[in-house]
Amino acid sequence: MTEPVTMVETPIRLDYSYTPGVASSRFLRSLEHGQIVGQRCPRCLKVYMPPRGACSMCGVATDEEIVLDGKGTVTTFCVTNVPSPGLTPPYVTAWIRLDGADITSMFLIQECDPAEVRLGMRVEPVWVDESERQPNLGNIRYYRPTGEPDAPYDDYKDYV
Repeated sequence: MTEPVTMVETPIRLDYSYTPGVASSRFLRSLEHGQIVGQRCPRCLKVYMPPRGACSMCGVATDEEIVLDGKGTVTTFCVTNVPSPGLTPPYVTAWIRLDGADITSMFLIQECDPAEVRLGMRVEPVWVDESERQPNLGNIRYYRPTGEPDAPYDDYKDYV
């Protein structure tokens, strides 16, 4: 009897160049200094994190910067049981709405059992050591539970 194929490794390579605009550059530099910066639309007042330089709803420039403390609320999540480079299953990825922001961003959730992750869970960032920081999102290693009570459903229901 032949063993079933459970994994196929195929070498792959993707070369690309990314040139950030003004808003993205300022955001990446803020991460290098341990801050998370968003931008507020002057018309609808939505706060974008990461900043985009313009409001996708109103089409106007967003140049007012807002410093966010990094804490947020899990709005959706996925427990993954498939191995991925650098991650041992099971691991959790979650869409998190940072306090003060009006869109969600995806991060890993660690320092808790995947079965404990839930909608409304309050989380905070875990940063790499200051000496290791570069201008990129990798400065946030992952998010972890804060121990605060879960956010009320009405606070995140529009992001589920």
